[in-house]
Amino acid sequence: MKLKLISIGLLLLMGCSSTRLVSTWKNPDNVIFDAYQVLVVGMIQDDNTRMEFESRFVDALKAQGVNAVRSIDLFDVEFTSSQRSEEELLEVEQQLLDKGFDAILFTKVVGTENRRTFKEHINDVDKMLVRFSNDYLEHQDIYYDPEYYDSFNIYHAETSLYCICVGKEIELIWRGEVDVTEPENINRTIDSYVKVVTKSMGKEDVIFNSKAP
Repeated sequence: MKLKLISIGLLLLMGCSSTRLVSTWKNPDNVIFDAYQVLVVGMIQDDNTRMEFESRFVDALKAQGVNAVRSIDLFDVEFTSSQRSEEELLEVEQQLLDKGFDAILFTKVVGTENRRTFKEHINDVDKMLVRFSNDYLEHQDIYYDPEYYDSFNIYHAETSLYCICVGKEIELIWRGEVDVTEPENINRTIDSYVKVVTKSMGKEDVIFNSKAP
């Protein structure tokens, strides 16, 4: 029964929520951080998904009064088509500073894991399978039902906020770690991810204050 309850709980978790904030870290030297122009970077291979992700993040920040720009609008196609050196990235940072940017919001997937659960046979509470034949018949599809075991991926993602303030080395201001269960609807998953991250940042007075109207 305990194993069954655990498995049901996993299925409910999968069905109800695909995005979960795992942990956050905030630089203790920055009690409140306000950014006026933020570059939103989604390190995603698929250009369409990257565009959608960055667009929705930009829209969410603009709704809070933050001037945000998609990296896909700033970096040319050539930039992400091959590896870049440290010197090239330092040049990019200086260019951002020259253009008035004071922060970079950087999201990436840092790992993935595969999990496995199984379909449940919900029996009548009063039904006791006291005979081998009954028990066997009730569960024999374990042998041949390809969907009895259900595999799914969990993606571990990070969103980090870096300051590029004048007179300071670029430093980490805030980081949030988020687990995303294999998305069935990419747009809904992006919306959920952006909402989870921006809500957490607001509570911790990062970029915008959660008490602001």
